[in-house]
Amino acid sequence: MLLTILLFVIAGIAEIGGGYLVWLWLRESKPLSYGIVGGIILVLYGIIPTLQSFPSFGRVYAAYGGVFIILAVLWGWFVDKKTPDMYDWIGAAVCVVGVSIMLWAPRS
Repeated sequence: MLLTILLFVIAGIAEIGGGYLVWLWLRESKPLSYGIVGGIILVLYGIIPTLQSFPSFGRVYAAYGGVFIILAVLWGWFVDKKTPDMYDWIGAAVCVVGVSIMLWAPRS
C-alpha cells in the first residue's frame, strides 16, 4: 500500500510540476527551457502510473485523479501561496474517501 501511495504522489508532483513549468513558460514569459523541462517531466508523469500493480488503467487513473486534486490544493498553498479554505479541505477529504473506496474495496 505504501508503494501505491508513493507512486501516486510522485506522479502527481510530476504532473503538477511539469504543467507548472509549461504554465510559467507560456503564461509568464519564462524561457523556452522551462517549457522543455516541463514537457520532459510530463512525459515521465505518463510513465510513472504504469508502475502501479493495479491491472486496470481506468481505475488507476480515476483514483489518481483524486490524489491529484489533493496535491493541487497543497501546491497552490505552498507554491502559489493561496491558502485553501474550508471547502478546499472538504473537497480534498471527499477525494481521499473516493480514492480509498476505488483502490481498496474488496472485489472478487
